[in-house]
Amino acid sequence: MISYMELHEQNHKITELSNVLSYLINERSMCDTEVSCELFFRYVSMVKDHLETEERELYQLLLMDDDNDVRNTGRKFLSGSGEIKRVFGQYLKRWCKGKELRIRDHDAFVRDTREIFGLVIRRIDDETVHLYPTLLECGHIPRTALAA
Repeated sequence: MISYMELHEQNHKITELSNVLSYLINERSMCDTEVSCELFFRYVSMVKDHLETEERELYQLLLMDDDNDVRNTGRKFLSGSGEIKRVFGQYLKRWCKGKELRIRDHDAFVRDTREIFGLVIRRIDDETVHLYPTLLECGHIPRTALAA
C-alpha cells in the first residue's frame, strides 16, 4: 500500500518538473532539445503513473467506506481523475507524436502547456487539502511506508 509520504513525494516531483518545464518552454529553441523532450515525457509519465496509482490503490478504499462523506470524496476524485486523463490525452494528441513534441505554433503550445500544468497543480492542491487528510483520518493509508 502506498503511504502519504510516497504520494507527497510523487506530487513534489511532478510540481518540480512542471516548474522547470515552464521556464524551458518559453524559449522556442529549447522545446526541440533532447533534454527538454526527456523532461517533458518524464513529466507525462509521472502524472499518468500518479493518477493510475491513486485509482488502483486509493479510490476503492474510499468508495467502500461506511461514511457517506468519505464515499463522496472518493467519487469526486475518481471523476476528476477521469476528466484529467481525458484533457491530458487531448493535449498529448495535439502536441505529441510518439515520444516527440510536434510544435507548429509555439504560442499555442505554451498556452496549452501552462493550462495543463495549472490543471495538474490544482489537482495536487486538492489532493493535499482534501484527499490525503481523508485517507489518513480513516486509516486507509499509513503516514510513512510500511517496512517490507
